[in-house]
Amino acid sequence: MTDSTNNSLEARPLDFIRQIISEDLRSGKHQQIVTRFPPEPNGFLHIGHAKSICLNFGIGLEHGSPCHLRFDDTNPSKEESAYVESIKKDVQWLGFDWGENLFYASDYFDRLYDCAIQLIKMGKAYVCELSADEIRAYRGTLTEPGQESPYRDRTIGENLDLFEQMKNGACAEGSKVLRAKIDMSSPNLNMRDPVLYRILHVAHHRTGDKWSIYPMYDFTHSISDAIEGITHSLCTLEFEDHRPLYNWFLDTLQTDCHPRQIEFARLNLTYTVMSKRKILQLVQGDYVKGWDDPRMLTISGLRRRGYRASAIRKFCADIGIGKKESWIDMSVLENAARDDLNESAPRVMAVLNPLKVIIDNYPPDQIEELEAQNHPQRPELGSRRLPFTRELYIEREDFMEEPAKKFFRLGPDREVRLRYGYFIRCVSVVKDAATGEITEIHCTYDPETRGGSAPDGRKVKGTIHWVSALHAIQCPVRIYDRLFVTANPDADKNIDFKDHLNPQSLTILENCMLEPMLAKAQAGEQFQFERQGYFCTDLIDSKPGAPVFNRTVTLKDSWINT
Repeated sequence: MTDSTNNSLEARPLDFIRQIISEDLRSGKHQQIVTRFPPEPNGFLHIGHAKSICLNFGIGLEHGSPCHLRFDDTNPSKEESAYVESIKKDVQWLGFDWGENLFYASDYFDRLYDCAIQLIKMGKAYVCELSADEIRAYRGTLTEPGQESPYRDRTIGENLDLFEQMKNGACAEGSKVLRAKIDMSSPNLNMRDPVLYRILHVAHHRTGDKWSIYPMYDFTHSISDAIEGITHSLCTLEFEDHRPLYNWFLDTLQTDCHPRQIEFARLNLTYTVMSKRKILQLVQGDYVKGWDDPRMLTISGLRRRGYRASAIRKFCADIGIGKKESWIDMSVLENAARDDLNESAPRVMAVLNPLKVIIDNYPPDQIEELEAQNHPQRPELGSRRLPFTRELYIEREDFMEEPAKKFFRLGPDREVRLRYGYFIRCVSVVKDAATGEITEIHCTYDPETRGGSAPDGRKVKGTIHWVSALHAIQCPVRIYDRLFVTANPDADKNIDFKDHLNPQSLTILENCMLEPMLAKAQAGEQFQFERQGYFCTDLIDSKPGAPVFNRTVTLKDSWINT
């Protein structure tokens, strides 16, 4: 693990996959477990992938056994080395290490080709010249059997010759494919002569121009698992119908290793989309600012927003592994981030919508330093000194000229407590003559109430935060909300999911006033802005002495009675 929080290994009841693995070890079927995480390098990873990462690598950690990171790089038209690097970074950031077990499906292109030749020689594969649309039409339906291709009965010699031509780049894209010869009347559509190889005259990011044909996922995945000695091939439920084909390849080729494919329910999270294709639409359509936009539930987006790896691991552990599809409310993920940051994030004061307060009876040139705790439950994090002066900023929302019944903050002739400071009382208000907007508040303070209590025992119901106007730093703060306004943007197939985008998903506050120590905040550093939420300095846009803050998540509770 790469951080001190090892909550992926906390004791918990065994899910059904771990029960299977435990029994396989107990029975002696396996002496060592080997799992793998096999992403396609055609985009950035998202929170759904984190569930699979935590499952596969977590099982490896629990048993002291390897978990492979294998890139399924079989479609060079959509893959890039940049995606490979981003995936490696995300896995490492989540706290997992593949060690020497980094592999690529492209490592096995020669062996996969040999397996295809073997199937042709066994009479189990043939070159088909039907178009993609024709193959789809010949495939049949769930209630009607498929039709055999007119090329299905080619001789072994003819198929070997044509496949060699495909390999050598002598055939146009789309003109031919290699198909397995299984059963066109099978009730499982995946068994109706699936495509094994297609022609792509595209350079591969690792193998260059060596290949003009590339293997399909099902064929590649099963054989790659066998080559690597995977014992349990864990995948999501959409691959359940592919399991007979997975087994057919291994049984037909009589591989030395026959991994067991086990399916589990994928992560369905409200107020987002999990389709990589749809995420790509958001990125390419400039609906968001890149794969790592903090509104995105990509792992890089969550990292930039201020989520810690420990929170994501805990979230994945808490939602568990099941066999049935279900929906997890976004609030569960948000609570995981909130609970995690509550334990670790230092407390600071930041005024996001500033209103000036002038304390008329405070000495004009005096500067005091007040002691403030960095974390109320963690005294080991120490304290800091806050400058206190005659002119302050408070939140505009903390003043009401005509206070509502349950409004306990500042108002005319009302007294409140300044956090770590004094009691102040409003004596007058200054307004803009043209707009009527309040521009400043004049108050008096009680010098006997330093530290927040009065010697005469009087009480106040409201406590508000503040910063010294003379010392505050001004910087932008980005307030992020959920990217979509509906819980399931994909629910109505007649409506474009992008029509459900939240126009208020990003609000930029330019004139926020923060306590001066935050000028030294490092990129990615996390804080709780008291009474506001959890925030972090942006990993990309923050510069030394000029931080930019992102809100990670709101506060669930507040230390103040408002």
